[in-house]
Amino acid sequence: MNKSELIQALAEENAISADESTLIVNTFFDSIRQALLKEQRVEIRGLGSFKIKDYQGYSGRNPKTGTVVNVAPKKLPFFRAGKELKEYINS
Repeated sequence: MNKSELIQALAEENAISADESTLIVNTFFDSIRQALLKEQRVEIRGLGSFKIKDYQGYSGRNPKTGTVVNVAPKKLPFFRAGKELKEYINS
């Protein structure tokens, strides 16, 4: 399922317009993005949690040329599935 399919499903399930469901979905995703930008943990019960993980820089190699390349430290979003989601998938 992609974002537009989620918007359509929300609209059909709740008998609301596509514009209203688009606003709801965009607000939801924007709220998660803003919390992650502030490096806050986002937990959605029954689904899982999002957080930012810090990765240290390292020396890597360019696979084509074999030259050493320094990879800068970075932050990446990390999702961990919740217990209920894991149980639902495995039942």
